[in-house]
Amino acid sequence: MSMVACLASNNMFSLFKKKSPADKLQAEFDKLMKEAHRLSTVNRAESDALYAKADEIGKEIDKLKQQG
Repeated sequence: MSMVACLASNNMFSLFKKKSPADKLQAEFDKLMKEAHRLSTVNRAESDALYAKADEIGKEIDKLKQQG
């Protein structure tokens, strides 16, 4: 099997793969951190609020990883 066909077949099946709760939380965490960073030079209070929310999600991710 060629490298391109191999990559295509792996991507094809990943479309139907369900995300775990930890993966969903990680995506939300990344989104919040990116937005908090963007706001850090414009609106510090809102940036701090988003960072605090991301920190809580980070703690939830850690709990899920410890459980299994």
